[in-house]
Amino acid sequence: MQCIAFATADQYNLPTLSVDLTQHGFHEVELPRDAANVLVIRSDASAKTDDSSFIFFFRVLERHESQPYEVALVHWENEEINYTYGEGNTKLEHGNFILSKHSEEHDAVLEKFAFSNALCLSVKLAIWEVSLDNFVESIQSIPETLKSGTRVKLSSAEVMQKIGELFTLRHCINLSSDLLLTPDFYWDRENLEKIYDKTCQFLSINRRVKVVNEKLEHCTQLTDLMRSHLSEKHSLRLEWMIVILITIEVSAAARRVRRRDTRQLRSHLVLFLSFLFFFCRRCCLKW
Repeated sequence: MQCIAFATADQYNLPTLSVDLTQHGFHEVELPRDAANVLVIRSDASAKTDDSSFIFFFRVLERHESQPYEVALVHWENEEINYTYGEGNTKLEHGNFILSKHSEEHDAVLEKFAFSNALCLSVKLAIWEVSLDNFVESIQSIPETLKSGTRVKLSSAEVMQKIGELFTLRHCINLSSDLLLTPDFYWDRENLEKIYDKTCQFLSINRRVKVVNEKLEHCTQLTDLMRSHLSEKHSLRLEWMIVILITIEVSAAARRVRRRDTRQLRSHLVLFLSFLFFFCRRCCLKW
């Protein structure tokens, strides 16, 4: 038999989803109070793996999704693993889930949940990996552009949008998920924690998170460089505006001045030339 994990959206409205599935003949399985953000549904009918079953669940989920993913991404980024029932304790062995035949019903549900939790975490990580790859692709030309000395064709608003995308992704991976730490749910359930940790290890979650964070760090450095570059351009533009305004002021003063006001004109010229000298010197230091 096969277990398949999908992620179709960032979040789901679990209370309304539970009601919807219950109306279609499914039953909600009661879980411990510290698993309040989890919904487990069972069916009295025999398990089916045909496409019609997937289509039904996807159609039901659509009505309760928040920030859904693209359909192609949902079907491409999933985890499949075989499971069977056997003697002894529930475990992960040779890449397969071995569920104990002798587990109590409540314990069996929690053991399946531990396996499923790790699988779903891997799928969510895969979704974020794709998002990060798309982000990297969108900025991969910038280092070469800076190296060649040509102008970076990104506005300040576009750079801030890129920074926002990057920090949103970083927040999802490092703060709002369970990728860095084992969930509190397993702290006083040692047997479930072993199942969860071993499944995460099998799916290389820790190694993948490390690679993702290294990529995020590199992207952060690049966006900081872009922001600094735009800030210097903005500062230079303001300085040129000041030079132009002073030039206009000196020109106007020259037209108004009379012979007896040559001292005032001279002071305007000295001020203008001094500012122009320091401005040009600053530009040369930048370049």
